[in-house]
Amino acid sequence: MKVVLDGYGLTLEQVHEVARNHAKVAIAPKSREEVKRCRKVVQDLVDEGQLIYGVTTGIGELARVRVSPEHGAELQKRIVYSHSAGVGDFFEEDEVRAAMLLRANVLSKGRSAVRLSTLDTLVKMLNKNVIPAINEKGSVGTSGDLSPLSQMAEVVMGEGRAFYQGRFMSGKKAMEKAGIKPVALSFKEGLGLINGSQMFTGCGALRLYDGERIIKSGIISSALAADALRTPIGGYDRRVHEARPYNGQNVVASTLLKLLKKSKLIAGGCGKVQDAYSLRCIPQIYGPSVDAYHYVRGQVETEMNSLCDNPLFFPDERAQLSCGNFHGQPVGMALDFMALAMSEIGGLSERHTNRLLNPNLNVGLPGFLVKGEGLNSGLMVAHYTAAALCSENKILAHPAVVDNFSMAADQEDHVCMGPIAARKLKEINKNVVNILAIEMMCSAQAVDLLGKDPGKGTGAAYREIRKVAKKLVDDRVLYPDIQAIAAHIWSWKIVDAVEDAIGEIKLTYRFPEAKKRRRK
Repeated sequence: MKVVLDGYGLTLEQVHEVARNHAKVAIAPKSREEVKRCRKVVQDLVDEGQLIYGVTTGIGELARVRVSPEHGAELQKRIVYSHSAGVGDFFEEDEVRAAMLLRANVLSKGRSAVRLSTLDTLVKMLNKNVIPAINEKGSVGTSGDLSPLSQMAEVVMGEGRAFYQGRFMSGKKAMEKAGIKPVALSFKEGLGLINGSQMFTGCGALRLYDGERIIKSGIISSALAADALRTPIGGYDRRVHEARPYNGQNVVASTLLKLLKKSKLIAGGCGKVQDAYSLRCIPQIYGPSVDAYHYVRGQVETEMNSLCDNPLFFPDERAQLSCGNFHGQPVGMALDFMALAMSEIGGLSERHTNRLLNPNLNVGLPGFLVKGEGLNSGLMVAHYTAAALCSENKILAHPAVVDNFSMAADQEDHVCMGPIAARKLKEINKNVVNILAIEMMCSAQAVDLLGKDPGKGTGAAYREIRKVAKKLVDDRVLYPDIQAIAAHIWSWKIVDAVEDAIGEIKLTYRFPEAKKRRRK
């Protein structure tokens, strides 16, 4: 697979392919021409002596200080040096690759005034897997990700630190080994490489790509719990949910019915007319998380294909405009929203685990899903783990974007803290997968104890779970089972097995009225 960048059509799936599967990257021919045309216009403006932010002036509060064109290259180098101030652990390889891809996509629009050779160098680094070593902490998300992208720019210059072929080394040595000539920055190019939200937007894109899998896994896991607890399915009826036409609610309800079809557990019943909210209201609770996913995806993909630079140049009008498109608020707020959505998936899953294990709630199953209670504790303490992870998620779900500090002598007096939102979402996603793994482990155990076949989709999930975690007869160490099921969720194998059985789980619902309108 090759991903061709033109600044406009980059998708989450392409980010995943480049960041994790090392798909090759190229710049579209038209974009190459736009980059060259913009650079020529800006060169003309500089030659004419025009005052241009970050080109013939200092930056931030120092924009009032004029810099001669003769010092333009030195200014760009010093911008990179002065902004490389990150701390903490290094970002993971896929996160850095995502950021590099997004920055290359921004530059390919031809409005940032970098030379084509500089853009080509960034693409070569991606294709040869020269990975700048970038510290996780230090960006406030406005003016974009200055500190992390400066550490990326250092390696473009043949400086800084990098990973190449899995080895940590100087940026100079990594570029030499990869056969890439470093860039001697010219005017605007330091700023052009670092001014934007691509580091935390790239991380957010990967979290969102994973989020789709987690949402699908959450619906599957809920269905298996509902099956094991013999939940009446009248509450999932199409007529109920189309009467309240939220997309997500209808997606979840219709998917539950497909998953539970032909269940002999539910067909046998257990005398319940209706069930507790955590089971009866699965569509109403999970549905908003589906809708949040669509909203956040729209925000992230818009940002991925936007001009997030300052200043911007418009060659047709020979215009240069100072602006604030580097402000990461649209993505930071969206990622905070996604943190809430994912936390709720984990929260509902924990409630199902509680009902499965509690002998007062699990409609006749043994306490903690094991025979020989007393001598055996069963799956009791797995619930503790789920509760601990949910509690942590409640703290992590606190919005980062509501915080603010003033920077650069109060010139930059509102920042978004989006990088923190992206880091929190990463941890929440990991926690939710483990919470779902515990729910799946408990549901599979309940199915074994009941001795009847689950539904068409839930049965496929049950069989996939049993490939990596066997039935509990007597107490044993539980963490290997939890970790094995979690790995199976991350690998897509559970979702794949279920979709093979019932068809693709689509996160968009087709309402009958829409079908009628299309026919007309």
